Amino acid sequence: MRDKILHKASELFLTLGVKSVTMDDLAERMAISKKTIYEFYANKYDLIKATTEFIFEKVICEIDGICNKDKQNPIQNLFEINQYIHQKLKEDNNTEFQLQKYYPDIYETLYEKKFNVVIEGITENLEKGITMGLYRKDINIHVISRFYFNGTNTLKNPHIFPNEDYKVSELIHEYLVYFIRAIATPKGLKELEKYIKKK
Repeated sequence: MRDKILHKASELFLTLGVKSVTMDDLAERMAISKKTIYEFYANKYDLIKATTEFIFEKVICEIDGICNKDKQNPIQNLFEINQYIHQKLKEDNNTEFQLQKYYPDIYETLYEKKFNVVIEGITENLEKGITMGLYRKDINIHVISRFYFNGTNTLKNPHIFPNEDYKVSELIHEYLVYFIRAIATPKGLKELEKYIKKK
């Protein structure tokens, strides 16, 4: 039952936002009593904390699977990872912002975990890309990895990119093209063209 609650809560939070979903909403959607939910989670705060951890671990597991595919290059990895994240988050870019505003301690924990995972992952991506001749050898990996993290985080800020004006899928694509162009070798740019033509 715990896993069922987490799955449904994840779906509702990502679709409707953590602020608007109540314990009553969750119970109604699951056709169970609120008392059943409280057997596992003392309050909404505990549920949100558990759900964000659940979503984070699931996303990381999927990303690891993408990165471990044979014969894939780093540019292909970046596009596949971001396509997966977009599908997971749909056209929503408010969930993290709501966490930051209404549940700041949960957001800070998530932010720190995400920062560490993304920096580690993009560092490996950059190193592999340099080895394969797709990225320039003269880039500062320590700095560029943080540029990447900060840039992807900005895409989710509704003050900068309001939902009604921007689609997350388009923002992700534009950012990746922008990011890769800045660090790619001529060989890398040829590889990038494949993904620009696919759009």
